[in-house]
This record gives sequence, C-alpha cells and structure tokens, in this order.
Amino acid sequence: MRNVHVGTMGWSYDFWKGSFYPEKLKSNEFLAYYSSKFNTVEVDNTFYRIPSEQTVSSWKEQTQSDFVFSLKFPQVMTHIKMLRNCEEETRIFLERVELFYEKLGPLLLQFPFTFRTEHVALLDKFLETLPKNHHYVVEVRNKKLLENNFYSMLRNHNVALAWSDSASMPLVTEVTSNFIYIRWEGDRKKVNGTIGKTEIDRTNDIKSWAQKLKPFLEKQTEVFGYYSKYYSGNPTSDVQELLIAIGFKK
Repeated sequence: MRNVHVGTMGWSYDFWKGSFYPEKLKSNEFLAYYSSKFNTVEVDNTFYRIPSEQTVSSWKEQTQSDFVFSLKFPQVMTHIKMLRNCEEETRIFLERVELFYEKLGPLLLQFPFTFRTEHVALLDKFLETLPKNHHYVVEVRNKKLLENNFYSMLRNHNVALAWSDSASMPLVTEVTSNFIYIRWEGDRKKVNGTIGKTEIDRTNDIKSWAQKLKPFLEKQTEVFGYYSKYYSGNPTSDVQELLIAIGFKK
C-alpha cells in the first residue's frame, strides 16, 4: 500500500522523548529516527519562513528514500497578502521546495477565517498560475466557503480540499482531487499536547477513520494524513494505530 502517507504535524518535539524518541537521542537526530518509523511529515516551519537550500538538502539527506514532506505555503501569502501581489514569494517558495524532488509531497494553502467568499476569485486565479506537476491542498477556516461552487472551483484545478477533523470546523469529506489530504487537528481547549502521552482516548475515532479510508485505498487513491499533538495528545501513537487499523504498517 504505497499510496498511504500518514504522519504527524512536525517532528521536532523534545517532549516526545521517552514515549517515541529514545531518551538519549539528540534533537538533530530526531528527523532520521522519525523517518525510520513513518513515511511522511507535515512541515509547519515553512509557514513562517521559506527554507534555505541547505535546510532542504539536510532534511532530504536525513530521511529514507520513500519519505515525503508536505509543506505549508508561507503565511505572508495566505494570511498577510491574501494571494495579492505575491508572485515573487510564490516563485521563490516553489523553486526552493522543488529541491526536494521525489520527496516533495502536497503543498498546503492554509487560509484564516478572514479569507471569505469574496477572495475565492483570487484563489481561482492563483491556482491557475501554479505548475501542474505538484499536489496542492486548500484548508479554510470560514464555514461559508464550504459549498458546491467552492468545491467545483477546486475540482477544476485538481486541488484537494483538506478534510479537517477539528473542534472549530465541520468535517467535510468532499473529494475535489485525485488524492485525499486529512488533518486531524483535535481540540486545543481539551488537549495540552505537550505532555508526551495520550490525554484523550481516540481509539474508536481512529478505527472509524480507517473504515472511511479503506474504500479509497482499495481504489489506489493516494492518501495523505497528519495528526496534530492536540488530537489525542500522542500523535505518533495515533499514526501507528491508524496504520494498523487500515492494514498497513511501515
């Protein structure tokens, strides 16, 4: 089942020592160890800054051959400029992330609540300018955007709508591309996330998700999914549980 890519949102957490990372593991060895257990990660770091060539090269070298990085577009584009006049940032970001080559996974455009229906035309035009040889994902935080015209626009570009399992948005499992992208975000009000252990038992939820995903996997649809530290409090365990439940374990 090479079409299954399930991991966590980030990997650089000292509080995972003991529960996931060995106690004596150095922080600069985290990624290599993580890559030995899982085949993908969602990178939050690129939301704040475009990685240097050296960083991209280092991340590539530390990970196994089948590993893929899903990366967020910079917030200056999605939150500050709201896709206006960001041609240069787009060019630099794409040039840099393309250095991942075969390890480049989906690229996530994560929009704030203030990204509303009046901005959809901007998104439509922006998606038209992007190179077609990458996977793109859109996540929105405004419920009014979750309607058929928006889904159709994404479908026209073969761009995935992120399925978000969170406390702040309804779960919409609309398929708008030839791959699936899920973000298990959880509830920050109920889960601390920095304890390094399970705070909420999500076993039944994970089993339910496995059943939802199996029909897509049987059709060889590529699936990407990422657990937040706020889902159960123990995202590496969540990943392992899901992989077992769907019959895949790296």
